[in-house]
Amino acid sequence: MVQNVYFSHDGAVDDLVSLFLLLQMDNVKLIGVGAIGADSYTEPAVSASRKIIDRFGHGEKLEVASSNARGVHTFPTEWRMDSFRVDAFPVLNEFGAPKTPIAKEPAWKDMVDKIMASDSKVTVLMTGPLTDLASALKAEPKLQDKIEKLVWMGGTFDNRGNVAEPEQDGTMEWNAFWDPEAVKTVWDSSLEIHMVGLESTRKVPLTNDVRDRWAKQRKYAGLDLIGNGYALVPPLAHFETNSTYYLWDVLTTVSSQYPEIVKTKIVNSDVISDGPAQGRTFEKADGRPVEMVYDVDHDAFFDKIDELARKAD
Repeated sequence: MVQNVYFSHDGAVDDLVSLFLLLQMDNVKLIGVGAIGADSYTEPAVSASRKIIDRFGHGEKLEVASSNARGVHTFPTEWRMDSFRVDAFPVLNEFGAPKTPIAKEPAWKDMVDKIMASDSKVTVLMTGPLTDLASALKAEPKLQDKIEKLVWMGGTFDNRGNVAEPEQDGTMEWNAFWDPEAVKTVWDSSLEIHMVGLESTRKVPLTNDVRDRWAKQRKYAGLDLIGNGYALVPPLAHFETNSTYYLWDVLTTVSSQYPEIVKTKIVNSDVISDGPAQGRTFEKADGRPVEMVYDVDHDAFFDKIDELARKAD
């Protein structure tokens, strides 16, 4: 069964790899793509997205919507620069300027328009902050009835955040911290939420062995794209830092369509939207239920990435 999907991402390496993989999935019909300048800058995130669709989209006719959202807390500049680097990859620039058009409306409005016009319910896949979805829900409450589920990479329930900023307590994840009020808005909606948190990805770190695996398959253009993308970011080699990469967004994307590679559980939860813990997702007995990934079949996950990437050729 083909699933209509609207993909909202924030332009980092793993977001752009996620877009590439979605384009290889036979069971996915992408109805829209939006890019938000959170863990990236908006212009190169949109540009790289258009080029990936051109090069690896198998002729799909899509638009990329540019977000006008601004976060409460800005991602570190050095992380955001990767969007410029991916946009400059030779494999994405071999055929000149991108042809996939930019949507006329900002990303939140594009989301409303495309989901409301869909002929069936839509899975909203988000690998960045929830700001555009929160704006869309506020503008069109009926949107909730057209959404099958939200699949989001964000949050954590073990209080081991990846934010090291002044005046915060270190318990939150960056996509939630970027706009805590948006997370609260979505949590207070009626949407079915599937969540991949920081703890969900501990079995799938980016390591040098993973890099070598992709390097050995670089004859495939898609795996060359993936390998070059992840060459830009720090692997788990000696010890973990807050810049160490886990396959957060790619796990979210792959498990959204191949749930057999993960195990999930229901967690009743809520969100703190202000103070030193703003953006923290936490367990709460009478909170709203979310389905959270708690375990991953490591080998099946990486096999699926390779299988999908080889299809691009």
